[in-house]
Amino acid sequence: MRTLGTTALPTPDGAEVVVPAPGPGPGNWSGAASAVLVDGTFWLTWRVRRPLAEGRGVTVVVASSTDGVRFEPVAEVHRDAFGCESFERPVLVPVPGVGWRLYLSCATYDSKHWWVDSLTAATPADLPGGERRVVLPGDPGAHGVAVKDPVITHDPDRLDGWDLWLCCHPLADPGHEDRMTTRHLTSPDGLVWTDRGEVLVGRPGAWDQRGARVTAVLPGEPGTPLRVLYDGRADAASNWHETTGLAVWDGERLVPDDTVSPIASPDSDGAWRYATAVALPDGRTRFYVEAARPDGAHDLVTVVR
Repeated sequence: MRTLGTTALPTPDGAEVVVPAPGPGPGNWSGAASAVLVDGTFWLTWRVRRPLAEGRGVTVVVASSTDGVRFEPVAEVHRDAFGCESFERPVLVPVPGVGWRLYLSCATYDSKHWWVDSLTAATPADLPGGERRVVLPGDPGAHGVAVKDPVITHDPDRLDGWDLWLCCHPLADPGHEDRMTTRHLTSPDGLVWTDRGEVLVGRPGAWDQRGARVTAVLPGEPGTPLRVLYDGRADAASNWHETTGLAVWDGERLVPDDTVSPIASPDSDGAWRYATAVALPDGRTRFYVEAARPDGAHDLVTVVR
């Protein structure tokens, strides 16, 4: 991995719109994306969200591009196929010797519970009809937990080479289910996971006190500490309007880097969230971020640093 200094973080300057919001105004959001670069092709997946009255996260789109900016859709999955009320962040990853896997964050109807499901197929275009498997069921009980928005990486040189950073929402305290923490899990195959414990939480009195959700593992040089981008917010009113911070692995946990101010959109609700990072062959990084625009809608944008 490569080092990533503060000057290389995904600030809004020079950002280009990749996928515009599905409509004007708050609640119309394109984003919660993940991306990979494979053999010169960018693969991007995102969820399309409508306002609450129109159905929330309705579909997940998979698309490809040769330049990282102009994408052509190749597949789309509708929430009805999963019997869920809403989609949130999807993750698309190549699976050696198998093909491709799409992880989906699914909301249980009339509940604050979420689970992580998956589709596996030979090609991205085949994913809607791929093999389905529940990956992380969460716990829908009154004292359970909702799980969603995974960040997944794969190192084929390690026995347990799959790493997952999982956003968890406690359900025990009604009205406070928006709180979020991040747990680290590992796996030999990307399907059966071992929980390695909680690694990132909000800090009382800080900008991230209401929750902290890992969104991207940053490229870096071998032997350097792992760095991640994460979403945070100060209060429940800022739910869906998170901003982006930086945290560093200290050997046991992720420690927020307070020398870096949280990054926000200059527009409307300030949302600058769900950042994902793709290492480029020239040593730079292409970021994709869900960003608030002046009318309150969220576009999916990209910036290279």
